[in-house]
Amino acid sequence: MGCKVNAFESEMIAEKLERNAIQRVQSVEDADLFIINTCTVTAEADRQARQLIRRAIRQNPRARIVVTGCYAQMDPDACAQIPGVDLVVGNSQKLDIPALVEDLCRDRLPPVLLRDIDREISLPEQLLKGYQGKSRAFVQIQQGCDQGCTFCIIHVARGPSRSFPPASVRRQCERLLINGYGEIVLCGVDVGSYGADIQDSEVDLAGLIRALANLEGDYRIRLSSIDPAHITDELVELLRQSGNICPHLHLSLQSANTLILKRMKRRARRSLVYDRITALRSAIPELVLSADILAGFPTESDAHFEDTLTAIEELEIAYPHVFTYSSRPGTPAARIPDQVPKSVRQQRANAARRAGRKVWRRVARRQVGQTKRVLLEHCQISAHRPDLLFARADNYFPVQIKCDSRPESPWLNVTITGVGTDTLLA
Repeated sequence: MGCKVNAFESEMIAEKLERNAIQRVQSVEDADLFIINTCTVTAEADRQARQLIRRAIRQNPRARIVVTGCYAQMDPDACAQIPGVDLVVGNSQKLDIPALVEDLCRDRLPPVLLRDIDREISLPEQLLKGYQGKSRAFVQIQQGCDQGCTFCIIHVARGPSRSFPPASVRRQCERLLINGYGEIVLCGVDVGSYGADIQDSEVDLAGLIRALANLEGDYRIRLSSIDPAHITDELVELLRQSGNICPHLHLSLQSANTLILKRMKRRARRSLVYDRITALRSAIPELVLSADILAGFPTESDAHFEDTLTAIEELEIAYPHVFTYSSRPGTPAARIPDQVPKSVRQQRANAARRAGRKVWRRVARRQVGQTKRVLLEHCQISAHRPDLLFARADNYFPVQIKCDSRPESPWLNVTITGVGTDTLLA
């Protein structure tokens, strides 16, 4: 469940299990073991985690159930108390799960394994081979966060910021490229802070990307969520110069009102956000933006939220990833008396989605007539439409391709001919 970091860690756990002769299966009924890697970014994520756990138990009551991830880290008792859960493992030990399976099957483990996330963390010990059925691969470069935004619990669930050594990140990317992956997505909990914790090193995010952009092979690099405060002039220039870094950024924005940003304890204010996006647009006119938007933060007025809607329009955020604010116990925002009514939060979230949809169509129409080099995301051919393939452009737009035959290469040069409901047509 949840973020790209969870996807990376889940695949790492799965590959470790396979090295121990445990086979991955597709059918729920065939499984002897479920590992559910949870998210806790919102109260809704917690609810979905509990729902998924109960569904797995209901569909296969004989299987062993292991719950891990951020919800398991923050509320292990709630996970352990669900009838049928055999083991709860915190984030600090999640990559050790394959080594625990034998003891789990022999009932040698306590119901909850939870260590101090601030002091201990399990990091990858070997390289990931890849992702089943995918042509794009996530590579985690960083773990944890030191920011402590007032609405967020993830810095508690993930611990302090830790950067993976540049050499190990490079080796991981090289392995994935050798294994045929055409896109590397760099991800982390707070990727812009990369390198700040590496002693005696001048390594930063721009330096890491520069090194990775010079590897051998036919590939492109995509940067996942980044705080606008971390968009340096050096990073902007690197994005402008490099031919294999995707002209797409996902902003960790949340709001575009300065007072709300301040109360959220965000690094950037409205003026800085606009300054950084203006610099990016000047350097990379074809840039496409997506962004996290949080609707209904405590004390947010209609006027405050209007600043965010205006920013979606003016900054052309084509893919707003909208969250409705939910109070997280233990966070400063939960103690603010002026909580926005849930119905208003939902109305604002819907308004942000509508604004983003309008921008998406405008930006999508500008793509028509262009030639794009796209990467096939999968080669599944519909039984009803065997002439259609599905790919993704470097600017993140999904592309539906009309093709007479199945191509041998995952890379295709296509002409954009129109705009569908949620894809470009080519």
